[in-house]
Amino acid sequence: MLDNLMLGRHILMKTGLLSGGLFFGKAQREELAHRKVVEEIIDFLEIEHIRKTQVVMLPYGLQKRLELGRVLALEPDLRIIDEPMAGMNLEETEDMARFILDINQERQITVFLIEHDMGVVMDISDRVAVLDFGELLAMGTPEEVQQDPVVVKAYLGDEDVDLYKR
Repeated sequence: MLDNLMLGRHILMKTGLLSGGLFFGKAQREELAHRKVVEEIIDFLEIEHIRKTQVVMLPYGLQKRLELGRVLALEPDLRIIDEPMAGMNLEETEDMARFILDINQERQITVFLIEHDMGVVMDISDRVAVLDFGELLAMGTPEEVQQDPVVVKAYLGDEDVDLYKR
């Protein structure tokens, strides 16, 4: 598991192949600095207890948490997370939602979340965009989107609202 998170850091490493292979001096210092970042991610995601477990042996929810850790390890400018709660039970979904909120609030990182669990979306989002077959139906706060008649028609069916006339 630890190696999977370190793999997310490799793109950020500056050491060349020769010095990295010999693992001394600058390469060793760089590796230790990246390992420190990974250790912080492990603490943040509360996965210390599985740090030496092979990924294939992890339950699905912890595998998804590890995927989130790899996203954090990469340090991209924008975090786009596609269906992080797919296939999870209620407890795993709540944990993942909490971690996504913490990423945003504690680490000041914007997260672009693609998710079909509307309960989660409405609970943790500041802004929501609703698409229907690639068409943008509505964008706004969760409350605004929930009350939009076009969204209501698309997801609940309302014969009095024309989806594509706004």
